[in-house]
Amino acid sequence: MTEINLVTVGVLLMFIGFAAVIAGSMLGKGDAKVAVGGFIGPIPFGWANDPKMLQWIIALALSIAVIFILFSPR
Repeated sequence: MTEINLVTVGVLLMFIGFAAVIAGSMLGKGDAKVAVGGFIGPIPFGWANDPKMLQWIIALALSIAVIFILFSPR
């Protein structure tokens, strides 16, 4: 089984994000919703300009934290 290089996965995700932003700007919709999330240590955080997007980003960050805890070596 081949080993996945996390740097490659991260760069690929960034390019997918850039492509999504460019595609969204070409569609010409005027109302953009933005959400940003991440971790400070073990604590997930998020900012958004729409309450529904904030709920999604926090739920995504919490699910990533749970997956990390479940699959981390003991």
